[in-house]
Amino acid sequence: MISPSPVVETRPLAAVVLAAGLGTRMRSARAKVLHELAGRPLLLHPLAALATLAPARVALVVGHQADAVREAAARAGLPSLESVVQAEQRGTGHAVACAVPVLDGFAGDVLILYGDVPLIRASTLAGLVAAHRDAGADLTLLTVRFEDPQGYGRILRDNEGRVVGIVEERDATPAERAITEINPGFYVFRSEILLPLLRRLRPDNAQGELYLTDAVRLTAETGRVHAVCSDRPSEVLGVNTRAELAKMEAMLRSEVIERWMAVGVTFEDPATAYVAPEVTIGADTVIGPNVTLRGATRIGKGCRLEGTAYVVDSTLADGVLLRFGCVLEGAEIGPEAIIGPFARLRPGTRLDEHVHIGNFVETKQAHLGARTKASHLTYLGDCEIGAQTNIGAGTITCNYDGFKKHRTRIGARVQIGSDTQLVAPVVVGDDAYVGAGTTVTRDVPDGALVVSRVPQRLVPGWMERRRQRANGAAAPAVATTPASAPHARKPPTPKRAARRTKARRRSGR
Repeated sequence: MISPSPVVETRPLAAVVLAAGLGTRMRSARAKVLHELAGRPLLLHPLAALATLAPARVALVVGHQADAVREAAARAGLPSLESVVQAEQRGTGHAVACAVPVLDGFAGDVLILYGDVPLIRASTLAGLVAAHRDAGADLTLLTVRFEDPQGYGRILRDNEGRVVGIVEERDATPAERAITEINPGFYVFRSEILLPLLRRLRPDNAQGELYLTDAVRLTAETGRVHAVCSDRPSEVLGVNTRAELAKMEAMLRSEVIERWMAVGVTFEDPATAYVAPEVTIGADTVIGPNVTLRGATRIGKGCRLEGTAYVVDSTLADGVLLRFGCVLEGAEIGPEAIIGPFARLRPGTRLDEHVHIGNFVETKQAHLGARTKASHLTYLGDCEIGAQTNIGAGTITCNYDGFKKHRTRIGARVQIGSDTQLVAPVVVGDDAYVGAGTTVTRDVPDGALVVSRVPQRLVPGWMERRRQRANGAAAPAVATTPASAPHARKPPTPKRAARRTKARRRSGR
């Protein structure tokens, strides 16, 4: 078992991360370390563990899709990271040799690890380095015992239990293949011996490659090899196929969900919930089926996520109700807010306490004040809305003119009627009232009513005449609607008649 004690700072630490392979068994045009686990490239997982050791130098060995691998590695935040290219993959020993320029002049310990072993813990790496220094070894390697060691190199020990070498499975005898102690590929070398060892490697094996494992035998011949056996086989598993990636995803997801249940979070259907490792969830929150939580998502206490939701990089304060079928991306939700069902909150959305966003409402770069409601069929983009405002069904902030985005500002306690279009840039003042069916193109003062409607026109009998024409029959004569009949046009008053006469004279008719 590896001690979790901190790394002894007696010698500087460097690291070599091997990430050059394509991964042919993945059957993919994408480099293996770029395939995602828990929403992040495989490579980022071991790099995150390595970052906690604060190595003085890090050499990332890249090959296939080198630029994309470098770009992914940059997200790990390792300031000391430098990449080197292994143009031709000629084995692990050759890969480490490609990193020599980064290690030039370095005196200390060199940790070697793989970019496709994503579950390795920071404490395991720290414990391996500490054990190496405590033992005063030239080389320390991590080992683990598998009931089924197929595919891994086997650890060879002498009669006194000392490690004398590693044999790869392709080169092993039947007796050696029966060994269950395997090599997962984590080493710590004294830098003084690593570079000379790399020069002594020879491609005398079934693959015709330079094996880094041969360095164990060479070190054992003249120096001290120390081995540390891990009691957590799952954390040293590599990913070679999509099936292995899926199994690791399920294993990691199960561990994360069990951890949250242990601290007071309820999952109604743990088998269908997906929670990324970096997500945090408050106690007494209930998460329904088919909920996905990714990225830097933070869920407060006492929330309820009813189900079939996708939440990424969003914050939900305490007591939020997320109804069925919602999508949240980069949103910030205040306490006791109610969202959904079937709402989409896009990046830049910020909702204050007790806001209600209803079904088929979409927001983007929108700030809604406390107790404001947008209950139905609405788009709110690039806008600021005050407290206690009601947004009617079918409201649209027309924020894009084909070239630029513009903002809409709506005050507090405003009533926006249904089917309203607000053509930005525009401001609606506090306590204003916008009538249903209005297109707002100019600013509205505080407390004002604004209405823009086309006058209603009534044509009696229109539908029957249209039906007759459609059927090829003669349309009936238009009957004169009595003045006393419903909807009949009333004769003009003397004052209205005078206005019409004056208007005709002005127009020359």
